[in-house]
Amino acid sequence: MSPSFVIYGATGYSGELVARRAVELGWRPLLCGRDGSRLAPLATALGLAYRVAALSDPAAFDRAFAGVRLVLNAAGPFSQTAGPVLDACLRTGAHYLDLTAEVPVVEQLVERAAKARARHLMIMPAVGFDVVATDCLAAHVVRRLPGACRLALAVTNLFFVSRGSAKTLLEAVDRGLIRRAGVLAPVPLGSRERVFDYGDGPRSSLNVSLADLTTAYHSTGIPDVETYTEATPLMRALLLTCRTAGRLLRTDTAQAVLAASAALLPEDPTGGAPTNGIAAMRVVAEAEDGSGRRAVSRLRTPEAYAFTPYAATAVIERVLRDDIEPGFQTPARVYGPDFVLGLPGVVREDLA
Repeated sequence: MSPSFVIYGATGYSGELVARRAVELGWRPLLCGRDGSRLAPLATALGLAYRVAALSDPAAFDRAFAGVRLVLNAAGPFSQTAGPVLDACLRTGAHYLDLTAEVPVVEQLVERAAKARARHLMIMPAVGFDVVATDCLAAHVVRRLPGACRLALAVTNLFFVSRGSAKTLLEAVDRGLIRRAGVLAPVPLGSRERVFDYGDGPRSSLNVSLADLTTAYHSTGIPDVETYTEATPLMRALLLTCRTAGRLLRTDTAQAVLAASAALLPEDPTGGAPTNGIAAMRVVAEAEDGSGRRAVSRLRTPEAYAFTPYAATAVIERVLRDDIEPGFQTPARVYGPDFVLGLPGVVREDLA
């Protein structure tokens, strides 16, 4: 099988993981990115072709994407890359996938749905750990409880952040959100606390703004959605800082300092440690209807960065088989709640 697709941002940590997984499958994607000096050695090592396309050069994008069937955007921050890459996909006739976890980026992609539908193209963001794992679990609990009107998703074991992810997080340092009555509403990060059982007893968790606030809404139709992460001491401290110093951290000077600091992080957040030896990810989804009935399920997956290349390539394979729906889509909406169970190391259990 020799699929025709592009990995944009192939030299980033997640992009390279997907590229290596693709080669393991016998595929030959075209590697693409902004820096030819970094692309060349990776392409040589993997035996793949590459092309350089700067965000400011639409013609280079058009040349790079000419004739391909889909593009996976793995280049963060996605607030900067999603627009230009999607524009090129719409011009050249390629389906658009990415690895974002940013609510504002996903919302912007929703707005492009009509243009993609008119060209019979699919826009499916967040095909890594977030949101494949969380989206499929959300759809599963809602399938178990038809008529649910509230949904909460919680994740634990968020250990590592790559350089690209750090830059993304810093852009949203003071942007807490929940969804109410179908509309995104601002709520300070870490200001809401709930308890979830990730598998070792009840654990306090704090609200964070995950892409599921938009994707789960589109997958399930649930109007009230909240997302949480376990309130470890480090996470409490980070979210408290965001709440108390958010405006200061959003100033141009502070953002410049933080961005410079993020650039010093290693591209590989694990320090070279094998991710299969790192604690598994755990996701909990709780759905509730107007009568107070609840459905609660839990999902266990490999570590997020280990999970992502398998999830992304599974979606890519479906798209290359023309298993698509035009317009803006989510993994669970197109491929169903059980899609995640076909990935290695994934276990799902119903708790209530």
